[in-house]
Amino acid sequence: MTDNPRARRGRPTQADVARAAGVSQTAVSYILNGKQQTTISDATRRRVLEVIDELGYVPDLTARSLRSRRTMTIGAIIPDITNPFFPEFIRGIQDVAQTAAYDVITYNTDGQRAHELNAVDAARRGRVDGLIMSTYQLTTADLAPTVAQAVPMVLLGEPDDLPLPADAPFDRVYVPGDDGAYAVTRHLVTRGHRRIATIVGSQHLANGERRVAGYRRALEEHGLAFDGSLLRWGDWSESSGFAGMNGLLTVSPRPTAVFAANDLMAVGAMLAAKAAGLRIPADIAIAGYDNVALAHLVMPPLTTLDQHPRQIGNAAARLLLDRLTGGYDGASRTHRAAFDLVIRESA
Repeated sequence: MTDNPRARRGRPTQADVARAAGVSQTAVSYILNGKQQTTISDATRRRVLEVIDELGYVPDLTARSLRSRRTMTIGAIIPDITNPFFPEFIRGIQDVAQTAAYDVITYNTDGQRAHELNAVDAARRGRVDGLIMSTYQLTTADLAPTVAQAVPMVLLGEPDDLPLPADAPFDRVYVPGDDGAYAVTRHLVTRGHRRIATIVGSQHLANGERRVAGYRRALEEHGLAFDGSLLRWGDWSESSGFAGMNGLLTVSPRPTAVFAANDLMAVGAMLAAKAAGLRIPADIAIAGYDNVALAHLVMPPLTTLDQHPRQIGNAAARLLLDRLTGGYDGASRTHRAAFDLVIRESA
């Protein structure tokens, strides 16, 4: 019968595991860290893992971080946890991080500069080993001290967002917002619509401007003039989609289709159209952007663009872990993520 240290004292240690399994503490350490050693047989490995389970041994991550100067934690900075895109994005990060025994701390900033700066400062203070960031307010100068400390970072943003030195330890993951907006608008054109409006969030943010650019490109390529009265700015929220649609319904002639630059605004637009007694899509077609979970639950189900946020999170985490684990220490990399148009009954 295995001697159980928990019957004698508190939390079992790595030395207790070694003693109970009849192996050296070094062997236990190799097995816990997943290192392959030809001197450690499969039978020994199984025995150690059985003893770990029997004793309820849990590695002391605090001690490990003191030895390695690592926290084994990734910081994920996002602007709005209530936006359904971001929980899926975080889940994608966690899927990859946990395979390397990394934890993930999420910093919700509400898109406020002070909160974004505080979250980045957590990395400079050594609370996390690296950052995956979706920020609204930060500048290149804001990130300069973090770059100087060689803190690995992955930016969720397009190549011209937050320019940083090419030799800094950072990478990018992005979906081209103009191409996505172009794809949705082009679909509406091919469905026969000529009065196509758009509701876009945050006029002063690059992602909003890019989606307007893609919308305009699709119109112009199909011989349709841009009409400023058919553009409404919001803030990415359902309420701004509702307000934007109410404004568009006062335009004469009324638009026959609306592209909302995210699904929350699209849902708000649908509610406003229904409140005005309009049928979707018979009286007005509506399309969104993101393909969040509620997109197929609303009535009618929403035509939208799927950015695959979980896959984007996967890609960001893999890039960051490459740097954290020593797999890569070269120049900045850029990962262009794929998207798909999802056609449903709303358009």
